[in-house]
Amino acid sequence: MVQEQNLAEAASKTEEFISKYGKTISWIVIGILLVGLAVVAYTKFYLQPKRAEASEQMFHAEQSFILGDYEQALRGDDNYPGFEEIADTYGNKAGKAIWLYAGICELQTGNYEEAIEYLKKYKVSDKILQSRAEGAIAGAYVELEQYEEALAMYKKAAATVDNMLSANYLFQAGIVAEKLGKNDEALSLYKEIKDKYYQSPEAMDIDKYISSLENAE
Repeated sequence: MVQEQNLAEAASKTEEFISKYGKTISWIVIGILLVGLAVVAYTKFYLQPKRAEASEQMFHAEQSFILGDYEQALRGDDNYPGFEEIADTYGNKAGKAIWLYAGICELQTGNYEEAIEYLKKYKVSDKILQSRAEGAIAGAYVELEQYEEALAMYKKAAATVDNMLSANYLFQAGIVAEKLGKNDEALSLYKEIKDKYYQSPEAMDIDKYISSLENAE
């Protein structure tokens, strides 16, 4: 009897709640459905076509990039847009690679500040690609003689991956550290190459860099 009474009370409270708030709940459910439909419609009828359009536009720029014609790849011509125009028009809808393409083109054509601006927008989960972008940013800082920024970025690139690429970034960081007069830091970076990446090409000649700094102390 007690259980039946509890069930009856619960049912009564539920009916009372629905009676009081039923209309509000219905509007909330309808609102959620409308938002969901809007997201689906945006993706299907706007975002996907834009991505397809951007991908088609990028084809010719990518071909120029592969051929090493970085100016053409970046600026385009009278017939096809380059990465610069595609990035301005589509942004991320062109895919994250647009920032890497444009950044590398700017770097190769000597526009280092623009290269950094593009490359900093490149954020991907692929650690190798991400580290390459960070290494390119560091190279641009070197060209701008902003050595503190270059050192920090080379070290960041080395930390992003843990493979033979790291050895190259650590070596470049060591060279920059020496340029800054940070010989102790440079020595530490060279020794890290010797200890952790002894099979890398950079490790083959690293002893002479280590000896040079140790003898200078």
